[in-house]
Amino acid sequence: MSVVAPVRGDRRTAASTSPTADLSVVICAYTEERWDELVAAVTSAQRQQPAPREVVVVIDYNRRLFERVRERFPDLIVVENTGPRGLSGARNTGIAVSTGAVIAFLDDDAEAYPGWLAALVDAYRRPGVVGVGGQIEPAWQRGRPAWFPPEFDWVVGCSYRGMPVQAGPVRNFIGCNMSFRRDVLAATGGFATSLGRVGAWPVGAEETELCIRTEQRFPGSVLLHEPAARVRHQVPARRACLLYFLTRCFAEGQSKARMGRLVRGRRGLSSEWAYTLWTLPRGVLDNLVGACRQHDRGALARAGLIVGGLGVTTASYLATSAQLWLDRRRRGDWQPSEPPLGASAGASAPGQHGAPRI
Repeated sequence: MSVVAPVRGDRRTAASTSPTADLSVVICAYTEERWDELVAAVTSAQRQQPAPREVVVVIDYNRRLFERVRERFPDLIVVENTGPRGLSGARNTGIAVSTGAVIAFLDDDAEAYPGWLAALVDAYRRPGVVGVGGQIEPAWQRGRPAWFPPEFDWVVGCSYRGMPVQAGPVRNFIGCNMSFRRDVLAATGGFATSLGRVGAWPVGAEETELCIRTEQRFPGSVLLHEPAARVRHQVPARRACLLYFLTRCFAEGQSKARMGRLVRGRRGLSSEWAYTLWTLPRGVLDNLVGACRQHDRGALARAGLIVGGLGVTTASYLATSAQLWLDRRRRGDWQPSEPPLGASAGASAPGQHGAPRI
């Protein structure tokens, strides 16, 4: 771990007496409706020990929010999205502006626990690790609904039942709490701007696509899930409703179908198959048993929502895949509509990655 004392003109947020990690934190925001959450997210990143090299806030096409953040945090790096509108473009802007050897992404409505950054730093000391993601705990504004199955906590951007409970390799991260080595992001070209959330519509899969592309670009590399790197993700009351649940499932099916255009090979839906064949049936069975033995109506509702959520996601995936296939056939285009990203010739092999100076 290097200890760096900020000098005049340095953009780091740590005090000169604090140890500083060679890690940048990027937070993307697009709406003033999350102002309090954004302030909490930035503050939680600034208070980490060791401190991050810098905190970068990227504003996605909202000039008023940009000015407000600059006024509230004059010592931060606050920039506007210079890429296409949306989360992927904003994250790519954050990558371009930041300077750390590792870049960590934190949602604007999430708050990092003390020790979050230290856990990330420690995880990168393991051989072959090119990315680290962490645990995301839901912070329900009005309490967790009895009908909401933990297997579907991904609906609200949080870790879900079926994910590893101990540190270990995973196929992909959840975007609320993830990090990558800078040279890996440079080699892969960053996030695909044809994927990802734009405004409030809950599409995504850009993190999954990037993780799969990273593994393809660097065979044998490790994307590590580290539960000790913990954050809290706010879940407002408007998301704790059946309509949002079903809308998010529908959007997930769309996202995975569109991701399939860019990703080739068995890894594209490998985690989804395991989740569908093992995690969800077990969730249904456990809830049905609980409903029978304990007369728990919530358990019965959770079992029904697991089936319903899977059905909506699958139907959306199939419908979107069919539409994309028809569109490509009409164009006579049988290749991915977006050219491969990154793939610079100078990228090093995973075995050449030493522990970053953090």
